[in-house]
Amino acid sequence: MRSMGQLSEINALPTAPLSDRAMSFWVVSLALTITLFVPGMAYAQDFPLRAQYAAQGVEPISTDDLAARFDDYLIVDARARYEFETLHIEGAHSLPFSDRSFSQDVVALHEEDQRPMVFYCNGVECAVSYRAAARALELGVEDVLVYDAGVFAWANAQPERTLLLGEPLNDPSKLIAQSEFQAHLLGEEPFFARIEASENPIILDVRTTKQREGVSLFQMQDVHVPLQSSNREILEWVNRAIAEDRALFVVDATGRQVRWLQYLLESRGVSEYWFLDGGAQVLFSDYQF
Repeated sequence: MRSMGQLSEINALPTAPLSDRAMSFWVVSLALTITLFVPGMAYAQDFPLRAQYAAQGVEPISTDDLAARFDDYLIVDARARYEFETLHIEGAHSLPFSDRSFSQDVVALHEEDQRPMVFYCNGVECAVSYRAAARALELGVEDVLVYDAGVFAWANAQPERTLLLGEPLNDPSKLIAQSEFQAHLLGEEPFFARIEASENPIILDVRTTKQREGVSLFQMQDVHVPLQSSNREILEWVNRAIAEDRALFVVDATGRQVRWLQYLLESRGVSEYWFLDGGAQVLFSDYQF
């Protein structure tokens, strides 16, 4: 062990300028230290939209806090109705932000129930819940929070307070893994090639009427069944695919909405179904409307 005198001698030694390589290493080390030990920086990376909406007065609530005071909050699902019907937080109200009546519905719900509102959607990169919360604040609802961890985080942490296809989830392993979803995705060429190779396939265009704008993306016959439609309408085609042993091909707008449809297909035991990876947007460059 060095004595105090030896330490003083070392501190008194002249220091040579750092080389470029040493300086680079020092800068990188300092940056890593800041990222690891300054709470806000790493946290902001986990929730990339928080800073943007914090300026509008939108404050977040954590999974633990929401679970601890679950009955104290009025929970609002701001996603599309079909997503809500597939998976949602128990007791949540479905008020799709995309509906024209959203503002009116929020005000009416607030007048009916004065508890603080908590909006949620699909996860940290989903802006729907932030936008819905910001709109509620503009409408004069003062106690507004956003559960920006999203429905999947909740389902994994609180499966007993989560409904999957109308039934308590209880077991998070029932959630479809990303790898299982990707196993049913096909790029543009293999998607169309498989359609052509299939005998009497069923092709479903599940985009909204506005997204579709009356234009089919296929030279062959397809069926327009928006995901906003009732489960009964979609079930008719799912049941037909099963009964007639026909392959099912599905196209949405961006390749994300079909993930919700997969829960229905799996629950009904559909064996052969495929989704267009990236949705209709990947075809826009090939079609002139």
